[in-house]
Order: sequence, then C-alpha cells, then structure tokens
Amino acid sequence: MKVVNDLLNINNMKIVQDTDYFNFSLDSVILSDYVTPRKGDKIIDFCSGNCPVPMILTTKTKDKIYAVELQKEVYELGKESIKLNKLDKQIELLNMDVKDLCDKFETDTFDIITCNPPYFKINEQTKQNDNEIKRIARHEIYLNLDDIFKVCKKLLKNNGKVVMIHRPERLEEIMKSMTDNNITPKIIRFIYPKEGQNSNMIIIEGRKNARKGIKVLPPLIVHNKDNEYRDEIKKMFGVDCNE
Repeated sequence: MKVVNDLLNINNMKIVQDTDYFNFSLDSVILSDYVTPRKGDKIIDFCSGNCPVPMILTTKTKDKIYAVELQKEVYELGKESIKLNKLDKQIELLNMDVKDLCDKFETDTFDIITCNPPYFKINEQTKQNDNEIKRIARHEIYLNLDDIFKVCKKLLKNNGKVVMIHRPERLEEIMKSMTDNNITPKIIRFIYPKEGQNSNMIIIEGRKNARKGIKVLPPLIVHNKDNEYRDEIKKMFGVDCNE
C-alpha cells in the first residue's frame, strides 16, 4: 500500500513509500548526516531506493545531485517523492544498474559518492525474503562490493570520496575492495544500538588515490537506556534538543 510520510522535521519534506517494500530507515539518515558537501561538489547516490539520501542532501547543497535506483517500482516511488517536494530540478533519478554508470559518465566526474548498498552476500545457506523487491534491496543479487568500488574508481575525481553505510562484519571485505580499486579507507565510525552493545552498523569513507592513514571517529550510540533516541540522533531528524 502506498503512503506518504514525513521524511524529517526539516523543510516539511515528505517521502512516498510502499508498505510492501522497504521504508527509509535510520541508515539513510545517518549516511546523509555524515556528508557535508562543498559548493560545487558533484554528487551521486548509489542504491537510492525511494530517494531519502538525495532529498536530505538537498538541505545541505544547492548543486545538482544524481541518484541511481535499479528496481523500477522503487524508482517510481522516488520520482513521486522528488516531484512532491519540488526537487525535480535539483535531483536527477536514474533507473539503471550502478554497473552501467561508467558508460554514462566520464572518468573523474564526481567529488562525492554515497551508498547504502545491499548488506548480505548470497550463498546456498542464505535465507532470502520471498518479496522480490526486498530480496534485491537486502542481498547482493545484482550488485556487490567489488562492483561498487570498481565504478567508484572510475567516476571519482582524485581525492574524491565515497561514503558507505554497512555492517561491521563486512568491514574487512569493504576495506580490501576499496584498496584493490585505488580507494584508500580514511575514516570509520562504529554505530551501536545502545551503550554496552555490539556495533551493528558502520560509516566508512574512502578517498581515491589518497595517502594511507585511517581515523576512527568516536562511537555513535543510537538509543539511551529508555530506548529513546539520543540527542545526536534526534538532531539528525531535525529535532531541537534544547526545547
């Protein structure tokens, strides 16, 4: 069932979603919050879904943002969201495979690539969702880490950055795939559901042809003991924590 929800408490933005598919989640909010574009930066978002990341980024830049979504049904939701928020002159959503972007764009085109990719590998033991839309969004059926970073290697300018949100159990693979494609892991932040629990998400930034050296940022803890969002998360949603 199609519904229209608030995206954030910022600019009264709305997002069109389908309750049979994935709705936008905290992953997208954290990823968008991390990125701070400079004026003139060329930006593209991979695996855009119904476009939460590009739409949030329009609150940080007036420059054009490209977005890429493979699944036609989800792409159409993104198009509706963009039109509803009158962002169609700033966001260009492409219904195509990320792997084909190298045929569309010149080498060294982008300053920033953002990506909230499928998290799970495919093998014989993998339990996959019966819903095809969800299955493709969650599992590396059409796009894996090596695919992503091969495209990043071509499309990023020198010292351009790719920012990805993913699972900590895939960190070793992410870093290897980055380095295999001339992208240097530069910044990592571990995200925790609560204090004292294991990390369940990471933000990682890599830069093309950059010097070696990794900075680990302070941990991001999502909930307090009462299961409420902590202030840093509330601010990402546009909540004034001083009220």
